[in-house]
Amino acid sequence: MQTQPSSTSGHAKDHFGSPGRNDASPFREPEPLDFDDHAGYIRIFDGVSLKGWDGDPSIWHVEGGAIVGESTKEKPVPNNNSYLVYRNLEAKDFDLKLEIKVENGGGSGIQYRSQTGIPWRGSLPAGHPPLNLDWMMTGPQADFWFPVTPMTSSWTGQFYSENTSLGILAWRGEVVDSSAGAKPRLVGNIGNRDALGGYVKVNDWNEYLIMARGGTFIHVINGQLMSVYIDDDPKSSNNLSGLIGIEIEGIPTKVSVRNLWIKEIK
Repeated sequence: MQTQPSSTSGHAKDHFGSPGRNDASPFREPEPLDFDDHAGYIRIFDGVSLKGWDGDPSIWHVEGGAIVGESTKEKPVPNNNSYLVYRNLEAKDFDLKLEIKVENGGGSGIQYRSQTGIPWRGSLPAGHPPLNLDWMMTGPQADFWFPVTPMTSSWTGQFYSENTSLGILAWRGEVVDSSAGAKPRLVGNIGNRDALGGYVKVNDWNEYLIMARGGTFIHVINGQLMSVYIDDDPKSSNNLSGLIGIEIEGIPTKVSVRNLWIKEIK
């Protein structure tokens, strides 16, 4: 900020006419987000039942006030992954708050602006029964994985396009932009990918904030920005209104999600 000499003294003054160096600055840091502030939000999980949710009942249940999905060697998830879909709301622009943890390995993710009923791209093993496409989701995902390997550890927080040819669009630590007919471009770096993984709690609850505004998507875990993806193609599958859901992937895996709140932005 530039200062101009005073006509009455040798002390500089700021743009507001006050001595600029010793007085308190007129600028203020923003207050941090209160993750427990739910003003303007609606609750999409009642904490005791799966009312409004749709998924394979052999996988998903409520336990200790949380939605839980489990996959074991004795009782594996069909095709290695499945989804629990919230049917009572379709949303495009919103803030979504939740708490999540993944135990025992494997991974999860939060689907949003997603669709069901779309044919599955992955191949099924010989003799595998047809998938129930009502329980399979296509669209944007905020990833969350147990750190079994360096690769799976690096996926938590990224922007992933599930069941499309797009795949990972913004890795953890990246700000990425894309437009119609062009490849995604790295705009800037948020931080070192491995260092950002230090904000993720293992076998414990993590606060996840997902923000969707037009073609901009922001993933924040435990108060730390993880990835930003900007999709400037209005016809992109990422830019559709859609459903919210929870994924379970891998064997063995236990996924728990609680305190799900959403605030639509009109």
